[in-house]
Amino acid sequence: MYKYLFLALFISAISPTFGQSFNNAQKARLCLQYYRNGEFEKAAACFEELHNKDRSHDYYYERYLSALFELENYKTAEKVIRRAIKASPEKLERRVDYGRLYARQQEMEKAEKEYKRAIKELTGNQIQITRLANAFQRQDRHAEMVATYEKGEKLLGQPGVFAYQRGNAHRLAGNPEEMVKAYLDAIEAVPGRLTNIQAFLQRYLPEMTGSYEVLKTELFRRSQKDANNSLYPEMLVWVYVQEEDFESALLQARALDLRLQENGSRVYKLAQMALNEEQYQAALDAFAYIVEEKGKSSIYYINAKEQILYTKRKQLSKGFAYTEEQLRTLEGEYKAFLKEFGQNAGTYGIMKQLAELEALYLNDLGQAIQILKAAVEMPRLDRQRLAEAKIQLGDYFLMNQEVWEASLLYSQVDKDQKDSPLGEMARYKNAKLSYYKGDFEWAQDQLEILKGASSELISNDAIDVSVFIMEHYNLDTTANSMRLFAQAELKIFQHRFEEAFSQMDSIKLLYKGHGLEDDIHFAKAKVFLQKLDYSKALRELEQIVANYPEGILVDNALFQMAQIYEERLNQPEKAMPLYEQILMEHMGSYFTVEARKRFRKLRGDGV
Repeated sequence: MYKYLFLALFISAISPTFGQSFNNAQKARLCLQYYRNGEFEKAAACFEELHNKDRSHDYYYERYLSALFELENYKTAEKVIRRAIKASPEKLERRVDYGRLYARQQEMEKAEKEYKRAIKELTGNQIQITRLANAFQRQDRHAEMVATYEKGEKLLGQPGVFAYQRGNAHRLAGNPEEMVKAYLDAIEAVPGRLTNIQAFLQRYLPEMTGSYEVLKTELFRRSQKDANNSLYPEMLVWVYVQEEDFESALLQARALDLRLQENGSRVYKLAQMALNEEQYQAALDAFAYIVEEKGKSSIYYINAKEQILYTKRKQLSKGFAYTEEQLRTLEGEYKAFLKEFGQNAGTYGIMKQLAELEALYLNDLGQAIQILKAAVEMPRLDRQRLAEAKIQLGDYFLMNQEVWEASLLYSQVDKDQKDSPLGEMARYKNAKLSYYKGDFEWAQDQLEILKGASSELISNDAIDVSVFIMEHYNLDTTANSMRLFAQAELKIFQHRFEEAFSQMDSIKLLYKGHGLEDDIHFAKAKVFLQKLDYSKALRELEQIVANYPEGILVDNALFQMAQIYEERLNQPEKAMPLYEQILMEHMGSYFTVEARKRFRKLRGDGV
């Protein structure tokens, strides 16, 4: 009983306080609404009432003062500020309010005097220092912010304790030199801040002209002064990566690797970054460093050797100019790797790449098929990779005009991987095989099912081929033109380009004005792109834009042309109007989103 009596007494004692706080909160919301509506007379009267009830409440004081400033009632504002300073002289931000009062009345000399006085009266109280600096920030007084933090560090006897905040103040003031120094001071004071400050710099440095050069200059200066501090080369690696200067980043990373005995870990990560950014030579140099300098003692040795081959192979697929001799050298490197590490499940990826090199670049389908047959027969190869190998082997059988063998392998994967993307891929390839053979109705049935494939890529490809068949099948009564075109496409797949082109040209002669003409130009353009003959590719695409403006391939042709100019020929001034044409004339195109993104980037929007 006594327990409940005590609880009742306690609640009755505190309930007036709760009630008052609740009422004040409601009142404050009403006052704020007046202020936001521009009813400053009402807002001032409302906040004055709250302020008079509790003059220690900063929010009521600040809002009341803001309303008075809006009314230009400077006389009352001065009284309020004076009273606040007298009541709490340790709150130096009130002096900033005094300066603000003078500044609003164009009395800048008096305002400066108040700002200086506030800084002069600082004590070694970290909260006081922070509050004063924040008050200066609210008034965009960045120089005073810096002065506050600098004096605060001296008073506290802790150099660098406010370095991060100083860096922010210099950033707001647009002073990259001092900003960089302050942020580096902050990292020196607390090394754990490195990642956070790098993220901050990554966000703001691009907005400040020449800031990367400023940062590099300061890092070099500090590294000369303190050669044993690994922070500076580490930051230099980061800066060079931001600039995509991976060769310079590698120089610093190698130095760090030797100094810190990292056994190639940092260099390997840098190599991967360079590879992802298509900086192939830098990636090769970094991987080579691990293989040649670290050797087999490094845990990255095998991976680095493998990545060297992958990088060189990647160069080929991205249009890197190569000679027969270079291809043979690369082939030798692949074979040397397999000789060193054997043909097994662990080297399956290398075998797959070598088969691709043999088939697509050295035109040795027999060798490619032999390599993949060995891969398929390897023990301990998981179902996923076995299916991949069978699909690739099926492709090479098809290129080698062994259609039955190709279909058999596709069917095996379809059966073994029924509901997986690989199974869908095999099913799509069998449907495409039916298309090549001219069995359009059977192909169409399979493609209709594949439109709902779990893989978006396969679904889109199935839709494209299905739509193509529906549009062009029966355009002539015998469907001969479609069969000829499908056969020509198979020859392109088999790299029998001259035969394919000859057959396509015969379609144009036999069926003049046929709806396949723009498709013929597009198919030829893709071949020329594959052969890195950009001028001929552009010529074919230009034919589509000029002669078939109502065709469904126009937006595709425009986008392909823009990509060639932007990525292959380094002529962005020619790419821009093509992207713009897609945006203006083909607003519903699949390519609209990407075209807008690329157009804005080339225009310098930073999007």
